[in-house]
Amino acid sequence: MAFPMVPSDEEIGPQGPSCDSCPVDDREAAEVRLELPARLEALGMMDRDALIAEWKRQFRATPPDRIRRDLLELAIAWKLQERALGGLKKTLAAELRNLAEDLAATGDIRRARAPRLKAGARLVREWGGNIHEVTVTETGFIWKGEVWTSLSAIAGEITGARWSGPRFFGLATGSRAAGRSRAHPDAKQEGSGAHA
Repeated sequence: MAFPMVPSDEEIGPQGPSCDSCPVDDREAAEVRLELPARLEALGMMDRDALIAEWKRQFRATPPDRIRRDLLELAIAWKLQERALGGLKKTLAAELRNLAEDLAATGDIRRARAPRLKAGARLVREWGGNIHEVTVTETGFIWKGEVWTSLSAIAGEITGARWSGPRFFGLATGSRAAGRSRAHPDAKQEGSGAHA
């Protein structure tokens, strides 16, 4: 079964497409989505030279030397799907880039980055029948009209026990408290220090 290939550089022109992974219009997008299953299936039937040629069309570069056939197919399939269905959102791409940098720097990406809280975010938690509301400021937190520099210190005051502030307010991944607390959608990280 023959199927149209991605246009060559000569067909696209010197300026290139407006978006490398996006079809030009809705009609083309629908056509690309309809062709996707056949194009993916055809990858398995291509010889290595044809896969390398398709790689060059998709990525506009030569594949790495000695790349395995299965990786050629996977990368090309990913690019075809990206073109047909859309690529990663910018936020996810940035998060992946940060994880790659962490892995390169430390060799470890198991620890998720702590969320960053924006000034004005409100953290709300029910404890012992009382609702506790903490407002994030540029330099710390406000709880019961007092300024604090540590979310954990506030959690300790509320509970009378040692608590991780982010965990208590549901900001930490896998937190047991997460279901009982709410944070403003922009809420993201704990400060450090003690009660001011």
